[in-house]
Amino acid sequence: MKSVHIPICGLLLGLCLPLASLAQEGGTIRKLKETNTITLASREVSIPINYLGENQQPVGYGIDICLHVVEHLKKKLNLPNLKVAYSPVNSTNRMPLLANGTTDIQCASDGNLEERWKQVGFSNTYFMSGMKYLAKKSLKLSTLEDLKGKTVVSTAGTLNLKLLYEFNEKMKLGMKILSSTDHAEGFLMVETGRADAFALDDVLLASLIATSKEPANYALSKADFGPPLPYGPMIRKDDPEFKRLVDEATAELYTSPKIKVLYAKWFTSPIPPKGISMNLPMSDALSKALAKPSDSFDLSKYPM
Repeated sequence: MKSVHIPICGLLLGLCLPLASLAQEGGTIRKLKETNTITLASREVSIPINYLGENQQPVGYGIDICLHVVEHLKKKLNLPNLKVAYSPVNSTNRMPLLANGTTDIQCASDGNLEERWKQVGFSNTYFMSGMKYLAKKSLKLSTLEDLKGKTVVSTAGTLNLKLLYEFNEKMKLGMKILSSTDHAEGFLMVETGRADAFALDDVLLASLIATSKEPANYALSKADFGPPLPYGPMIRKDDPEFKRLVDEATAELYTSPKIKVLYAKWFTSPIPPKGISMNLPMSDALSKALAKPSDSFDLSKYPM
C-alpha cells in the first residue's frame, strides 16, 4: 500500500478541520470521503507497536492493526482507492492532533484510561501492559523499594509520569522525578547516569533495552507499579459511526487466527530494521482479552 508521510499540522484549530465539525456524528467518515485520505498517527520509538523502520517508514503491530482497519473502511464506505498518510506525533500532542483533525486514528502505546475519554475515544483493546522500570544492572535496583532516594525519569504526557508521582508520595520514597520529552531521551538519561531508572510501560522498556548498544547492561524490574493497562486504537470522541466501523474491524481481526500470527510477527520474531526480537510471548491476560473484544478502560470488564 502506497503511503505518504505528512508534517504535523499546527496545534491551532484554525489550521486544521474545525473540531466542532469533526465531533459531529459521521465527522471522520465525511472527512475521509471528502479527502479520500485517512491519516494514521506515527510514533518514532514505540517499538514494536508503532515506530520508524527501514527507510524511516512507520511500521509495527499497531500500524498493521490500523491498516487492517483501513481495508475494512475501504469496503464498508466504498472507497477502494482510499489513501493512507502518516503524521508524526508524540506523547504530549497525540490527543490534541487527533481531536483537531490532523490524524484520524492512532494505534500505538496508548493506555485506555477513563480520564482520556473526555478528550478522545478508544476501540477494542489489542495489548495489556504493565508499568515497570529499567536500570543498569550495576545499580542493583531489584525492587520498587530500592528506588528510595533515587532519580527516576518518565516520559512527559504519559500516565506513567502521573503514577510515578502518586507512587512516590504513597510509598514515601523521596525519589527525584524527572520528565523526558520522549522515550529515547528517557533511556539516554539512564544510559548517561543522569537518572537511575526509567519508568514506563513494560513493552516499551523491553524494546529500549533490546535496541540499546549494550542490552546486557540493563535489567527490567519484575515488580509492577500497578495493574495492567489496556492499549487500544485511539479515535476521535463523539463519532459513533466511525467508531462502529473501527470496532467491527478490530473485533473481526482479534477473534480470528490472524491476530496470533500478527502478534508473533512483532513480539517473538526478528523485526526491522536491526533484526532484534522482543522475546515477549502473548500473555494469558491478553489472549483472553482478544478472545472477547472490549473497548473498556475498566479492568473488571476483562477476563483475567
